[in-house]
Order: sequence, then C-alpha cells, then structure tokens
Amino acid sequence: MQKTVNILNRKARFEYEVLDKYTAGIVLAGSEIKSIRLGKASIAESFCEFQGHELFAINTNIEIYAYSRNFSHAPKTERKLLLNKKELKSLLRSVQNKGLAIIPLRLFTNDKGLAKLEIGLCRGKKNYDKRETMKERDTKRDLDRIKKAYK
Repeated sequence: MQKTVNILNRKARFEYEVLDKYTAGIVLAGSEIKSIRLGKASIAESFCEFQGHELFAINTNIEIYAYSRNFSHAPKTERKLLLNKKELKSLLRSVQNKGLAIIPLRLFTNDKGLAKLEIGLCRGKKNYDKRETMKERDTKRDLDRIKKAYK
C-alpha cells in the first residue's frame, strides 16, 4: 500500500470563492510522478488556462527528482489536464461568459497511485469578503477555546 499525497493550495480558499469542483488527471513524466509521491510539489501560485479546447495547469512547481540521471523534467512547465469533453465544454463556457477562473485546489494521489488535481471554478473575493472570512475564523477559534476550557 502506497502513502497518499495530499498537497493543498491554502491561499485559494482565502482568495477565491469556490463555486464548483472537478477532479482531473495530469499528464506527467516519470520523474515528475516520483517527485509528487515524495511530496516535492507546490500549487500555491498555479492557475489553469485553456489553449484551444485543452486545459493546462500553469505555474505548477514540481521539483526535480533527485535520483534521476539524464531524463529529468523542467520544474515549471505547462501540464495538460485530463477531463471529459462535457466537463471541458462547461468549464470553457463558464470561464468565457461569466469571467470566472479555474484554480487548482489540491494535488493528490489516488488508490492506484495516480496523480490527480482537484480544480475549482472560482470567483475572486473582494476585500470585505476576505475580512469576513478572517472574522469567522477568529470567532470559531475563540469558541473552540471556550469549549475546550469547559470540558
């Protein structure tokens, strides 16, 4: 049984309001999947973009695998995402018409050991929404602290 990898984009939940989620496969080289399985990847600054009718993850950083010799990969290349045709069409329509963005939320490996990228159809938050999120987080923390004191 393999160790599951779960790399989160924590900034995405704060900066964007997630409207819909999709799970996409990624086209990777051998050294890239080995680096991901070691947890040497970051999706904090990445986003997704259409090129024609195909969706690509841009600015995803997967570090070079330390034990590869000749066939290492470039850390920040565009990586093609694999989705159904219906999902691609609906994403393309919503991005073009409504001005929404596609942001990677989580990079993980499934039971079979394949790397998957959870992407979200997102709308950017305004500053007052971000302040409201921080306020909710602080009140939740305070309530948890009070509950813990009375146990």
